[in-house]
Order: sequence, then C-alpha cells, then structure tokens
Amino acid sequence: MILVTGGAGFIGSNFVLDWLAGSDEPVVNLDKLTYAGNLHNLASLQGDSRHHFVQGDIGDRALLDQLLAEHQPRAIVHFAAESHVDRSIHGPEDFIQTNVVGTLRLLEAARAYWGGLTGERKDGFRFLHVSTDEVYGSLEKEDPAFTETHNFEPNSPYSASKAASDHLVRAWFHTYGLPVVTTNCSNNYGPYHFPEKLIPLMIVNALAGKNLPVYGDGMQIRDWLYVKDHCSAIRRVLEAGRLGETYNVGGWNEMPNIEIVKHVCSLLDAQRPRADGQSYAEQISYVKDRPGHDRRYAIDARKLEKELGWKPAETFDSGIRKTVQWYLEHQDWVAQVQSGDYKDWVNKQYA
Repeated sequence: MILVTGGAGFIGSNFVLDWLAGSDEPVVNLDKLTYAGNLHNLASLQGDSRHHFVQGDIGDRALLDQLLAEHQPRAIVHFAAESHVDRSIHGPEDFIQTNVVGTLRLLEAARAYWGGLTGERKDGFRFLHVSTDEVYGSLEKEDPAFTETHNFEPNSPYSASKAASDHLVRAWFHTYGLPVVTTNCSNNYGPYHFPEKLIPLMIVNALAGKNLPVYGDGMQIRDWLYVKDHCSAIRRVLEAGRLGETYNVGGWNEMPNIEIVKHVCSLLDAQRPRADGQSYAEQISYVKDRPGHDRRYAIDARKLEKELGWKPAETFDSGIRKTVQWYLEHQDWVAQVQSGDYKDWVNKQYA
C-alpha cells in the first residue's frame, strides 16, 4: 500500500493511473479537490478495490494520523500542492498554507508513523517529495542547466513556497532521520492537464477560435517533460533513490514558449483544420509579460540517468503529438472542466 497526496490533480492522477496499470499494490489517494482536483481523471478506476479515494486536506493532522494508522502504507508520494504561478501572484497565501504548512504537517505525521514502525517495515519506508525546477530560479541563455547542487533562487510566490517545502523535507531527513527523497521536475505536459497551463490552453483556445495569448516576446525557454515519463521517473526514484538525495527529472527538451505554441498550431492544422483554411497560428496574440517571469529553465537530469538508469521515453515531438491527439479525442473532458460540471460529476459518483 502507498499513500499518494494530490492524486486527483494533473501529475498525481497520471501517476495513480500509471501505478495501478503496472501493479496490484493498492493506492490510498488523498486530495482536497480544489479547482484543479478532478476525480473524472480517475473515472476508469471507479469500483476498483485497489484505489481508495479520500477527500481531505494535507493540513489536517488528525486525518493524516488516521489514514496512516488505518492503511499502514510503505511509502508516501507527495504531489499535493498549489501550482499555478499566475494564481500565486494574485493570491499567495493559499500557496503558503498548502505547500509549506501542509507539507510540514504531512512530514510530522509521517515522522510519527515511521517512528512506530519496526524492522523491515521501518527500514523500507519512504517519503518521496515531488517538487519543481522553479525553485532554482532563472537562467540566462548561455548558462549551464540546473543541477541538483544549484542554489535555490525562487522568483514567484509559488516557487518560493515549493523551495520552502524542499528545505523542510531536507531538514526532516538531517534532523530526524526521516527516509526522504526529493525530485525536482521540469514543465510537465500530457493528458488531464488543467487548461490554464500553456499547452492545454493553446489547444483549447485554438479549437474555440479564441486568441492564443503569449506572454511578452514568447522567448521564455522551458524544458518539457511528458507526464508519463515523469511517472516512470518517480517509480524508479521510489524504488532505488538514495535517502536524503535530490534527483532532477527533465525531458531534455528546451524550447521557447512561442515555438511550443506554433508547434501545437501546426499539429492542429493537420489534425483538425480550421474551416477557413487558415492556420491556427493566425490566432497568436502577444500580451503583457507577467511579473517576475523567469526567462529560462533547463534541467540537467544526468544524475538520475547515471545512478538509477532512467531516461525519458518520449521526445518532444512524440509527446506533444500524443497530447494534442488526447485533447482532440477528449473534448467532453475539456467541456466539463471549462463549465465546472466535473465538480457535479464528482458529487454524483462519490456522494
């Protein structure tokens, strides 16, 4: 049994689906179901006895203690976080409460639970903290990619809250001996991505005939990681990662945002052409850059490859093609998210 926090979000739900597709080991899935938590992502698991969903907050210590005592997991995989930079700029307090205070309470619950284990169960317990490359700050074009020893230089309330949670996890290892491992990943993309983020927003807006808003000059560079590759990396780190270590997870796919948008437009031109025969690129609109927008992220994932033998299976071309195709085939999912009906679906299914 493993406990997954935030398992109804984008990366978390992909991880739960991926885990149960390759293992019969049950999952306890704890998610608060904020706006980005969507149990419709996990509809295929309805009635599956291996998946036990609990709606709740990682800040609720009593609930955490209850779940750990009842289910006795061998590992905690911690995805739960507020994660949208724009939202953190306009409302930072939620990010501090969930990402910092929530992680603190989860660590303390895990420490108390682990402290009561004995023998092989205690030796085998793991706490895997899933974080982001944004904790490292911004790079110039000529700078080498982020390694695990790069200084933390967060520039947004979101990245600052994640950096704080990373420091807490590190401290709980060095102070209390809690068996932790941390991963810092680059930008994920793929199925079930809430359509406020760049790639799904471009797909959804393009098909709706809306503008495709690109911040500033569109030359902000990101490394892109297909979400299913990220899931495989987490499985590998959980299996064999060294205690107290951090592993960067990247896709080796650096690309400016404007190129991403144009690539999506090109795929849509081929797979779902506009009625007027024009390219979706005609809908691109440059908008005022957001405050504190980091110029470049780049992940050096050689440590993960060297120590644990992990490499991404997808190139950007193959991953983005699968992603666009998924959104074209799941317009009902998009419509439910945009209308808010997915919340009603949850209420009906889990009443």
